[in-house]
Formats: sequence, C-alpha cells, structure tokens
Amino acid sequence: LTDVYSSSPALGRYFRSAQVHYFSNESSTVFYQLEFSVPPSAEGFMENTMNPNFIRNVLRQNIYDED
Repeated sequence: LTDVYSSSPALGRYFRSAQVHYFSNESSTVFYQLEFSVPPSAEGFMENTMNPNFIRNVLRQNIYDED
C-alpha cells in the first residue's frame, strides 16, 4: 500500500502512511488505514481528490496494471 500511494501521481505528495489493522487469509479480507496530509484551504480538495472512491480506484488501477 505504501508503494502504491506514495508513487501515485495524484496522491503521492499527500500520502503519509498506511497501516494494516486486520488481515485474514481465510476470507481474503484486509482492513487498513491510510493517512494523508491535506492542504489547509483547497476548495473541492476533500470532495474530489480525497473522495473514498477516488482513493480506492488508485489501488484498483494499480492491481489491474500488475495483471
């Protein structure tokens, strides 16, 4: 996760850390926490760049690119 987000052109400069909180081989489930540094007053930044779907799609695209 750290490599994916720190090398992302869209999110790399804001990314700070990633921690896995839970991992299960049985159900292929992972719960993780991502930490980003957000600019103080960027209009629309939270709604667009920090949108959970956008962040998830950065990871999804990385997985597709590896296949």
